[in-house]
This record gives sequence, C-alpha cells and structure tokens, in this order.
Amino acid sequence: MASAAEFSIEPGAEGPTVALTGDWTADRMGPAAGALRRDLARERRVAFDLTHVGRIDTAGAFAMIRAAGEAFDLDRVQARPETLRLVDIVLQAARVRPVMRPQPRGFQELTIRLGKGVVEAASEALDTMVFLGHLLVVLGRTAVNLVIRPRRIRWPALVSLVERAGLDAIPIVAVTSFFIGAVIALLGINQLRQFGAEVFTVELIGIAVLREFGIVITAVLLAGRSASAFAAEIGAMKMNQEIDAMQVLGVDPFEALVFPRFGALLIAIPLLTFVAVLAGLFGGMVVTWNVLHLGPAFFLQRIVDNVGPTHFWVGLSKAPVMAAVIAGIGCRQGMEVGVDVESLGRRVTAAVVHAIFAIIMIDAAFALVYMELNV
Repeated sequence: MASAAEFSIEPGAEGPTVALTGDWTADRMGPAAGALRRDLARERRVAFDLTHVGRIDTAGAFAMIRAAGEAFDLDRVQARPETLRLVDIVLQAARVRPVMRPQPRGFQELTIRLGKGVVEAASEALDTMVFLGHLLVVLGRTAVNLVIRPRRIRWPALVSLVERAGLDAIPIVAVTSFFIGAVIALLGINQLRQFGAEVFTVELIGIAVLREFGIVITAVLLAGRSASAFAAEIGAMKMNQEIDAMQVLGVDPFEALVFPRFGALLIAIPLLTFVAVLAGLFGGMVVTWNVLHLGPAFFLQRIVDNVGPTHFWVGLSKAPVMAAVIAGIGCRQGMEVGVDVESLGRRVTAAVVHAIFAIIMIDAAFALVYMELNV
C-alpha cells in the first residue's frame, strides 16, 4: 500500500545518517523533499539508509542527491541492489556539467560562416540536380503518354493552371507593360531632343519593348506571382503530408503537381509576352502621339519598316527558358518545405528571389549570345 515519504536523521561521529521511509516517488514525496534539503543544508558528510523505502523513482533519487549536495557519497548509501543502481544512474546524470564552448569571433567566425555557406551551396546544387533529373524523367514519360496514352495526362489541372497563371495575369502584365513603354518613350524623347532626333524614339520603343522589356517584365511578374504561388501550394501540401500520402498511393508528385505547373507556364508565358509587347507599344505610341504629335499610323509604319519582326522573335525565344526556370524554381522550393510555417515562408521567399535572379542572368546570357551572333 502506498505511503507518504518520510525521513529521520540520526547524528553520528562521521556525520548524520538519514533514514528514508515510505514511497519516494514523484507523486508521494510532497513536502518531504524540501524539508530534507533544509535539514541537510549545512552538512558536509551524510549517510543514507534506504533499506526501509517502499518505492523510489528517479524523482525521489534526485531529491535525495540534491538535498545532500556535495556531501552525497554513493559508498555511504545502504539500499537494495536495484535501488543502488537507480541512485547511481541519477547521480551520474545530475553531476554532468554542460560544456561551455567559447563563441567564435573575428576570423574564426568568418571562416565558419564561409564553410557553412559552401556546404549549403553544394547541398542546394545537389538537390537541384536531383530535382532536374526527376523532372526530365517525368517530361520524357509525359511525352510518351502524349502519343500513346494521352488520357493519362492531367488535362484539367493543366488547363486550370494555364488560366490562373495566364489569363488571370493579363491585367497586371498589360498595365505594367503599358507604363514601361510610356516611360521608355519619355526618356527617349528627352534624350534625343538634344540632337533633334525625337523621331527615332519610335525605333527605341520598338526595339526595347520587342526585344527586352516585353519578356523580362512578364517573367519578373510571373516570378513574383506564380513562383511564389507554386512554392506555397506544394509547400502546404508537404506540411500536411499530402505528398507523402500521394506516394503511398503510388502517385508520382512530380507527375501530379510539378508537370502541370511546368506545362502551364510554357503555354502562358509566350501568350503573356505577346500581350506585354502590345501594351508596351501602345504605351509608347500614346506618349509619342501626345508629345511629338506623331499619329498611330506613322508610329506603326516606322515600327514595321525600321524595327521588323526579328526583335519580336528574339524576345519570344527567351519565353520557354524563362517559363522552365520559373516553374522549376517555384516547384523545387515547394518540395523542400519542412514541417513548420517558418520553413514555408523561407522557401516562398527563396522561390521569388531565385526566380528573379535567374531571369536577369538568363536575359544577360541571351544578350551576349545574340550579340555574338549579330542578331
């Protein structure tokens, strides 16, 4: 039958002996642990008699050790063998002192941060290669299914994502491109007026919008709009273990989640680029019409005669690469989300930043290539 913890202290020549009785467990100790600690506060050498203890757990053993403090000596404890083993385990755990390592400073801290950065960069590169390899396998499998088994392709998801990433983005892309074209026209007029060559503002608008700003503005807007949405959607599914459930059911997450988003941007970005080009040219035409009094017919005729379709196809050739990069980065960051909300926010932010950085780098690479090709 359970009984409350009690103790008695008998003085001796080599220090007092404390006899514990009752149950020294977490739920039966009560005030006995505090009283024992107060009575042994000034003792330098203490012996314990646990032969009459009913039950004892780690809480009771720790209370006894803490009460004696530095005066506790396991050799002066009388108890059953199993009780001595318990007290010995608690004593070893209680006397472990945490190792306080000095915080790195100065050059050491710099080298540690550089080392962690290199390791993280290598890990990210490896994860990217794994993601790319899996995606290429899925694309190859989908290409085969498109010819042999087209019904296996998730057409409803693909069409829905094309609408969300394409049609729903038309207003923001058109408005932004309109003002970009207007700004280019204003800058061109102000600078070329010094040389009496304001009429060449039309060529400036045409080349800038057709070749660079149409695709770049579209890609940047979709990087902030679609890449973040892809990362958030897939990341939320990863947090809720929906992706694990799909794998248990035998469904490839890349085929069900990544490919529809990848295909949707491949279809949407060229269409949005065309919309952006029209809006940018319209913005530039409005400014030249109002400032230089050059009518729309004159504007369009100079675009056709002096700019031509080559610059449009140069800009449009970047669209598939931009689409692949935006979709790949957004989906990959979503797949890397952990189990906490902080990881989700960090990955969504990384998706937008990495996508915009990749867009600028790809555009610069295209510019160098086309310059070498004299296109």
